[in-house]
Amino acid sequence: MDKTMELNVTNSPFNQQQTELLNQLLPTLNGHQRIWLTGYLAAQAAVGGEAQAPGQAISPAETTVAVIPAQPAAPREVTILFGSQTGNGSGLAKKLAKRLDEQHVKTEVLSMSDFKPANLKKLENLLIIVSTHGEGDPPDNALAFHEFINSKRAPKLDSLNYSVLALGDTSYEFFCQTGKDFDSRLAELGASRLVDRADCDVDFDETAGEWMKAVTESLSATPAAATTAAESAAPLSADPESEYSRSNPFRAEVLENLNLNGRGSARETRHLELSLEGSGLTYEPGDSLGVYPENHPRLVDEIIEEMGWNAEEQVATGKSSTAALREALHHYFEITVLTKPLIEQVAKLTDNERLLKLASPESAEELRAYLGENDLLDLIRDFSLKGLSAAELTSLLRKIPARLYSIASSSKATPDEVHLTVRTVRYACGGRDRYGVCSVQMAERLEPGDALPVFVQHNPNFKLPENPDTPIIMIGPGTGAAPFRSFLAEREETDARGKTWMFYGDQHFATDFLYQTEWQRWIKDGVLTKMDVAFSRDTAEKVYVQHRMMEKSRELYEWINSGAAVYVCGDEKNMAHDVHGALETIIAQGGGLSPEQASEYLLRMQQEKRYQRDVY
Repeated sequence: MDKTMELNVTNSPFNQQQTELLNQLLPTLNGHQRIWLTGYLAAQAAVGGEAQAPGQAISPAETTVAVIPAQPAAPREVTILFGSQTGNGSGLAKKLAKRLDEQHVKTEVLSMSDFKPANLKKLENLLIIVSTHGEGDPPDNALAFHEFINSKRAPKLDSLNYSVLALGDTSYEFFCQTGKDFDSRLAELGASRLVDRADCDVDFDETAGEWMKAVTESLSATPAAATTAAESAAPLSADPESEYSRSNPFRAEVLENLNLNGRGSARETRHLELSLEGSGLTYEPGDSLGVYPENHPRLVDEIIEEMGWNAEEQVATGKSSTAALREALHHYFEITVLTKPLIEQVAKLTDNERLLKLASPESAEELRAYLGENDLLDLIRDFSLKGLSAAELTSLLRKIPARLYSIASSSKATPDEVHLTVRTVRYACGGRDRYGVCSVQMAERLEPGDALPVFVQHNPNFKLPENPDTPIIMIGPGTGAAPFRSFLAEREETDARGKTWMFYGDQHFATDFLYQTEWQRWIKDGVLTKMDVAFSRDTAEKVYVQHRMMEKSRELYEWINSGAAVYVCGDEKNMAHDVHGALETIIAQGGGLSPEQASEYLLRMQQEKRYQRDVY
């Protein structure tokens, strides 16, 4: 505290002892604590009815009465920044803003790509909701802010209060890494935590709800403790026009289930048409459909047999719900993906030395390899887990997560329907056949008339340009073409006049050209202006979409430089990485730029929403 600001008995109504105590306390308070104390004292005076005389003691009874919800002197102002690849973060940010608004807290919700980093030092309260993408990377719309906050340009933030909600998946090595990065860096810069960081797995509703309650209680005029349990656990991704959400999925009837690949193809790609009639669910091109799958009954039976369990034994599937063991393993628990927390918990439960060693820091590489190749049945057999009860082991399993698929239809073109394009995953490993949980269910056990539990995942980060005259470039090999089928169907229905250019690739022209007749019809009708294709197994040297892009680099640069928006959908590790590199090269060559300048050019395109990716 500045010496000129110190209290003393001549400039305050306090006695000597009180003055000394206050001079010790006040310099230690942060901004949040000062505001809270101001509100507390104002409320105390209001309840007391009369001002206390200087130096007069307050009775214990009066003190007890005065402990009521503190009323801040002025409305709190909170900035909520979200970084999101699939839309979960933006949905949670809007949900949190609504809760804070109800508590008379002024909020501003922004994508990290829309926030000006220079304004960071002006903020008093900051809430960050951010996912982790790929191998510990920030989502696309968080890249620039993440780079800034970790740079030397980041300011000291001694007056900032903050909290972080991190979204992730425990099956990945760098679980919630981006959220952890923001949390530690803000602390390094001097900011104070309002509430400790919360790390969410794929089933994030409960953890996110608890974090929201805590930050609301910390920031609001009325404590969030008054929030009911039902409100805290309310669906966090519900469609505003529908009762259905990720926590209350709609059972959509299967209308069509077709194999898009020709005879002799090494691949199987399912085209599903589902009915949304009566659901109230709405979607736009670029959104995804969440599907809750069922585990393969063969794997379920093998696990039960290996453990010697009773298939009809009742096990807990929630805080107040139970199901027969076979039903629980079939519909509720994840049994095909292992996570580090699961390995650690099983090791502690069994006191298995080999498992404890696998979970230790010095075995990180070995654990990474084991998690990538094995499932629950492997774990049971490899570490002789027979003897654990069904209740013990299932209590450690996480809920089976929904699978997200890019929507391949336009609701304007096909009302009350949603279409998906799903590649069936089958392979052999460790002497056993393996399969994708959801894709094989669709390929082998789903017929027209059956139903799938689904919800719409809105994705504001993958949307057509607001101006229908804006040219668009779409790069989507294989099932990555799904959202572009949606884009073109929408543009056809709305008579959009902007030029369109599609890059498509797969293995063989004859058997793997998904939706070939539709692309050809759209070219004939002028909806699709140009299309370039790459079939990697039809030539001696493998040719991919990025090679076709480089062949047309001059024209591509002209489109981009004239304002075209670029969209990429598909595999992140290989295709999306190679396409990004090709775009940087095309921009550098076309604009006479250095590699660093081309990279900055692409980053600006992302910030302007002219370069959007739906990658996985």
